[in-house]
Amino acid sequence: MILAAVSTATKAQEERPAGPGEAVFGRACAACHVSLIANTASPPEGAPGAPTGRALPREMLRRLSAEAILAALTTGKMQAQGSALSEAERRAAAEYASGSRLGAATYGAPGSAKPNLCVSTTRVADFAHAPSWNGWSTEPTNTRFQSKAAGGLSAADLPKLRLKWAFGYVNVSALRAQPTVFGHRVFAASDTGEIYALDAKTGCTYWVYKAQGSIAAALSVGPYQNSAGAAGFAVYAGDHTATVYALDAQTGSLLWKRKVDEHPAAGITGAPTLYQGRLYVPVQGVGEEGTGSSNGYACCTFRGSLSQLDASTGEVIWKTYTMAEPAPRGRSPSGVQSFGPAGAAIWSAPTIDVDRELVYVGTGNGYSDPPQPGTDAIVAMDIKTGSIRWMKQVAAGDIWAMGCGSKNGGNPSCPSTLGPDYDFSASPALVRAAGRDILIAVQKSGLAFALDPDKRGEVLWQYRFGQGSGLGGQWGGAIEGNRFFIGTADLLTSAPGGMHALNVADGKPVWVQSAQPKLCLKNPGQSCSAGQGGALTSIPGAVLNAGLDGGLRAYSSRTGRIIWLYDTNRDFATVNGVTARGGGMDHGGPVVADGMLYVNSGYGGFVGHPGNILLAFGLP
Repeated sequence: MILAAVSTATKAQEERPAGPGEAVFGRACAACHVSLIANTASPPEGAPGAPTGRALPREMLRRLSAEAILAALTTGKMQAQGSALSEAERRAAAEYASGSRLGAATYGAPGSAKPNLCVSTTRVADFAHAPSWNGWSTEPTNTRFQSKAAGGLSAADLPKLRLKWAFGYVNVSALRAQPTVFGHRVFAASDTGEIYALDAKTGCTYWVYKAQGSIAAALSVGPYQNSAGAAGFAVYAGDHTATVYALDAQTGSLLWKRKVDEHPAAGITGAPTLYQGRLYVPVQGVGEEGTGSSNGYACCTFRGSLSQLDASTGEVIWKTYTMAEPAPRGRSPSGVQSFGPAGAAIWSAPTIDVDRELVYVGTGNGYSDPPQPGTDAIVAMDIKTGSIRWMKQVAAGDIWAMGCGSKNGGNPSCPSTLGPDYDFSASPALVRAAGRDILIAVQKSGLAFALDPDKRGEVLWQYRFGQGSGLGGQWGGAIEGNRFFIGTADLLTSAPGGMHALNVADGKPVWVQSAQPKLCLKNPGQSCSAGQGGALTSIPGAVLNAGLDGGLRAYSSRTGRIIWLYDTNRDFATVNGVTARGGGMDHGGPVVADGMLYVNSGYGGFVGHPGNILLAFGLP
């Protein structure tokens, strides 16, 4: 089906005269971004004998704007690869790969925007105690539950919701940063690095700030006081260059910025967690994992880390790595020096355990040998010093890098045995049930684990909610009372999608719903998946999932029955005049606050179809 949809675009590409962009792409990109047309005889990825690369096929790059590809190469998740190119080469490669010119983006062309500035003079500080959804979750335990008092919505209200306003992002085809609601503002960010302060009820714009890298993590808001004694509220953001920003929430002016990791592949995808004047910043290195042993790269030297920053000054108080420092490991057959160990990225927001004075993070796979205990693990760090109290690894020896085969004897640039790439991409959720605290963590393996924080992460129960898939994240479950909810990604399997409700105390299923009919089938030529790995949100009586097929669904938390469905696969009129439409949804989930529901729609790339819209729903 994909081949038929892309044949026209491929023919058009072949008819275009060759230019500098084609030469740059062929030299720097083509080894990983292979053509679907050229590989029609290959089995599907994940099947025996299938290719192991997970870069977008050339034809799927054509669904992205030149701006989106340039942003990925310059400040996004491909910045490590793009750093080897000049600015002119990056621009040429972006235009060639997308089949479009810079400045002519399909998704939210710059010329379509209008200011739509807010005229209100209200202050964020005046509404600091108003209902909010601040950061990745409503609380640092990361249960993603919003009460009726704070959210203003319960299951009975959902069918009454109406679209109140829509905001279009400029030159964006994928949205990963979950919006934050605080002080009657919506703070939102995009893959091109813009940070917006919008009015929560109308969508008008208070200010815009441009970060130096793309932003894929939820923002947080909290009080600050500078060295001169001035106080206010700051918006905290992390970008794909591993830079953290503190902006004045009222004006958008920069208070401070801090680069927390100097590795060229380092970036921030997990939302920084704000707690008692400290900001906990996780770092991932997908740019190096995606480079692997290709193009003579000296694989690998990145290490996942967590830094604690002073929220008022940006000073780094402590920084803890998830594995040992890499060392030389010999040379590849072509003579390139290799290094290891590497990897154990932290993809998600840290979780705070106030009683035990711990901060928990989940880690991903390794990038190079030798195996380490900190990969595919839940790691507990001392909140004051950053020292590691304990690690609970659930799968040893999971080492994965793009371009490497299943067995790689004699090539130290690749792991000796290629692992399945089963990250903990979701934040652990800390909940109390049956008289004890339980830490619940979900993995891309399709397994959910309940750990005992008083016994160094001893496994209390585990539950299989999916077959497991190295492609596509499991971004987080949600909890209401004694029930834990999780959606299934399983993108490399024959049956992605589905929802599960478990009893928190023993992990036994309460209800299971299979994948729903895909709403994106009406959009020919675009990737269309039933995957439901995006972060869930729970409110009284309902659990919300934003799916890769573009469907926003609410399930009864008691029975699993769908009680509300909204199809985002369409064009929308926007308050800022930007041409915009909905698409696939993944990573950040819906947020609920003060009688409103907000969600980003658009996840262009290998796993989802493009879009560039922020939707705001409310009661009539």
